[in-house]
Amino acid sequence: MSPALDQLCIDTLRMLGVDMVEKARSGHPGLPLGAAPMAYVLWSRFLRHNPTNPAWWDRDRFVLSAGHGSALLYALLYLTGYPELTLDQIKRFRQWGSVTPGHPESHLTRGVEASTGPLGQGMGNALGMAIAEAHLAARYNRPGHEIFHHTTYVLASDGDMMEGVASEAGSLAGHLRLGRLIVLHDDNGVTLSATTSITFTEDVTARYAAYGWHVQRVRDGNDTEAIARAITAARDVTDRPSLIAVRTVLGCGAPDKQGTFQAHGSPLGPEEVARTKEHFGWPLEPTFFVPDAALSHYRRAVERGAQAEEEWRARFRAYESAFPDLAVELVRRFDARLPEGWDEGLPSFPASPEGMATRKASEGVLQSIADAVPELVGGSGDLDSSTYTWIKGRGDFESKERSSRGVQGTVGGGWGHAGRNIHFGVREHAMGTSVNGLVYHGGFIPFGATFLVFHDYMRPAVRLSAIAGLRSIWVYTHDSIGVGEDGPTHEPVEQLAALRAMPNLVDIRPCDANETRWAWQVALEAHDRPTAIVLTRQSVPTLDRSVFAPASMLRHGAYVLDRGASAGDPEVILIASGSEVALIVEAAELLKNAGIRARLVSMPSWRLFEEQSAEYREGVLPARIRARLAVEAASPLGWERWVGLEGAIMSVNRFGASAPGPEVLEEYGFTAQRVADAAAALRSRARAG
Repeated sequence: MSPALDQLCIDTLRMLGVDMVEKARSGHPGLPLGAAPMAYVLWSRFLRHNPTNPAWWDRDRFVLSAGHGSALLYALLYLTGYPELTLDQIKRFRQWGSVTPGHPESHLTRGVEASTGPLGQGMGNALGMAIAEAHLAARYNRPGHEIFHHTTYVLASDGDMMEGVASEAGSLAGHLRLGRLIVLHDDNGVTLSATTSITFTEDVTARYAAYGWHVQRVRDGNDTEAIARAITAARDVTDRPSLIAVRTVLGCGAPDKQGTFQAHGSPLGPEEVARTKEHFGWPLEPTFFVPDAALSHYRRAVERGAQAEEEWRARFRAYESAFPDLAVELVRRFDARLPEGWDEGLPSFPASPEGMATRKASEGVLQSIADAVPELVGGSGDLDSSTYTWIKGRGDFESKERSSRGVQGTVGGGWGHAGRNIHFGVREHAMGTSVNGLVYHGGFIPFGATFLVFHDYMRPAVRLSAIAGLRSIWVYTHDSIGVGEDGPTHEPVEQLAALRAMPNLVDIRPCDANETRWAWQVALEAHDRPTAIVLTRQSVPTLDRSVFAPASMLRHGAYVLDRGASAGDPEVILIASGSEVALIVEAAELLKNAGIRARLVSMPSWRLFEEQSAEYREGVLPARIRARLAVEAASPLGWERWVGLEGAIMSVNRFGASAPGPEVLEEYGFTAQRVADAAAALRSRARAG
């Protein structure tokens, strides 16, 4: 390899990035100009990937946490031979219908490992990918049969390092001693609107060293050999993650804008582009010029990748012969197929007036699923004893060092990286991003759990799971003002409405133990979108399904609980979700005694109900019945759609209070008598109209 060819390849990356941004009149040229040398070294000398099969299980993962530098990633994918990334797509950067959007989108562009852009997210995603590799290696590798042995690489910016989620992820990665995680920090000292000297003067390497990371500095981001030596050293450290701080110049080579925020988030402009190309000895025309020598060198990745994958496939064939059952299980997991009959052992709960909290019912369902579905892994934000989201008998995911010391978690130590319970600690945002990372990696159905009110800490990760269509499962307990004594800081009001407002997220708030069982089934069967399961702290009755409609109707999002209970059209429809369903059941008896015919509708999921046919929705909520009352101990936002202009909503439009849960609910008006009175008033208005 000649230095001249190296430089030609680096400059090709740089100029493609500049031309992409300039043609689109939008984008971030500074990162491709500054970070091209480290990206080139990584992709040409270290990264194990196969452009013709981006889904190869044991490939190395590359996460561009600095997603604003997407032009660099697309240029790398095109140059190394990913078929969908043609030069035409490069020229259509940030345009309608292209596979080169403004920030990387994993569901849109093959070769993009994670949807990034909001800074820090990729750091957390990479944590999840590293957890995935470590777990699969611990669970499936056998002496002489190493099936999983890959590295997750990250390119992160100064902005990533500022975001709190990156700190959460870095802390947890260091604690877990994930040695196959390497972060390249594009340390250029500039952000979108200023230099970091006015906002960010800490020693990042010292912070990561304190987290337990192996840290190095490369003083010159153009020194390819120093970068290569640092990556080699990082790969040799197997007992902790590595951070390499590479000092670069943002917009390197742009005479008037390099090293300034003006090179960060806007095109350089025609004059500055011309002077930049002149600096690198690059022709002004044609734009998007790719020298044959550079393209030929980059395209060697196709042959190298195919050979690396074939060598791995030979190992897997030997593994398959030696361990056929494990091999079949792995194929099924990476095909995202559930085991045959996985749901046959799921519990059915007997009717009970006292019932149980839906979080407690969820615990029982979770254990049954975990026995049948080994890819189910997850944990909580230090709340296992409250969310009941531990997988019993499957061990804690922990570092080998911690495991060898016999340190016990809530479930049990000694499992090392083979454990299925991930203790995220009080790090909700990192939990969300790493759950997504497990899905991005492949072979897992992960969940993350916390109190519903703390969804706000992790909302960016949940939003990205919906954008990317990830099979992430979000478990939220303590779902209303019924939480009680902890008071308004811990009692969610607006969070449920916020979840329902998010496109492509399935919201499920089950009313009892049996709906909870079906909520989990729907979540596991949702291959291309996330699910939020919202559960109670307090006990709720388990409905008698010989009297009421089967809980499997949850699949429809909403259903008539008491179909056929009374003759003729109902005079009023009572609609509720979660714990308030028991309230409308009780109110219906009061209305019946008053001679008022009421229909009861359980509506655990707005999203699922929206997706039903118009005929089905009309069958549940007939347009001719305008007296409708929605009852939910949460914000009323959005219920207008279901009750109509002549309906009413019994809800919570202020923050909660500290007192025993039943007392809070009563003070806020959630009693059967209040529901019955409101329904009777609606009936009277409908008659008068």
